[in-house]
Amino acid sequence: MKFDETAIQCIEGLSDEIITPEEFRELLSHGQKKNVPLIAYDGFEPSGKMHIAQAIMKSVFVNTFADLDVRFKILVADWHARANKKLGGDLEKIQTTGRYFIEVWKSCGMDTKNVDFVWASEQVKDVAYWDLVMRVAGLNNLKRILRSTQIMGRSESDTLTTAQVIYPCMQAADIFYLGADICQLGTDQRKINVLAREIAHELGYKKPVAVHHHMLMGLLPPDSTGNESALERSIKLKMSKSVPDSAIFVTDSEEEVSHKINKAYCPESIKENNPILEYCRYIIFPTVKSMEIERSEKHGGNLSYGSYSKLEEAFVNRHLHPLDLKNSVTKYLNQLLDPIRKHFETDPTARGLKESVDTMTVTR
Repeated sequence: MKFDETAIQCIEGLSDEIITPEEFRELLSHGQKKNVPLIAYDGFEPSGKMHIAQAIMKSVFVNTFADLDVRFKILVADWHARANKKLGGDLEKIQTTGRYFIEVWKSCGMDTKNVDFVWASEQVKDVAYWDLVMRVAGLNNLKRILRSTQIMGRSESDTLTTAQVIYPCMQAADIFYLGADICQLGTDQRKINVLAREIAHELGYKKPVAVHHHMLMGLLPPDSTGNESALERSIKLKMSKSVPDSAIFVTDSEEEVSHKINKAYCPESIKENNPILEYCRYIIFPTVKSMEIERSEKHGGNLSYGSYSKLEEAFVNRHLHPLDLKNSVTKYLNQLLDPIRKHFETDPTARGLKESVDTMTVTR
């Protein structure tokens, strides 16, 4: 078991929150000393085209955790998507999309040898799983469960089906059923991870560490009210696969990537609510040692930034123009997406899955 400080700092730098940092490091240290294998868990509803954060950011986390000898279990949450009425609740379409997700992860640089893909439709066949779901439900009142519906892009004020109310109990049970030491999910999943930590001992399980990665906001401008938080914008992106210009999808063409980035919100010198800077910080810099900005000699020549902080500083101080930044971001994103595109063009199975997913109507 390795205790790689560089890998730990990478995870800390890409996370909005770790509950708690001390527990995280203690867990890794214990694993190293006792040679105890550790498990990190994440789950995805198969619900349409995959956007770039789900592919590249998840790969960065999986590969970095591999450097710490932490194995990932990725739950393909097909039954959860069904309960949440994704793709109209059609389980066959949801499972087709789940297979498409796995093909993306295979082709985007993820170390899939360090991953177990677990299907919810398999674990629900086990009576012990439903026993655990019922025990979670019995330890929580309805009000607490309704507060957790943010995890599936809902709110307490939404009209929810009974299946959607059961969903948080299932997700909390997933954590324990999969034996997770670490819950490595987005910040929108915080409420259920905190709930799981609070009830773990009563259920007879260890309390999981929660590592919440940053969620990318949409490429479009924030709403006109100015009251929308970064997390709300991120959740809106997660739920807006029917708004193509809001995100870069992994099989977008070079032309589509260029079009979306050129249209993206990126006011000069402003870093707040700037999705282009977020793409630099969370997508590009974790995959390169430096970011090169190509400019004509007329406009000062090429620039190079060895860290995101240096790039942000130059942008805020007007030493880097939005157009030059966008051109560079387009180049780097296309480089990252090119292996995925080629896989879905040349592999018959992957191509068939993509063609099926492309025909599906995305439902909220």
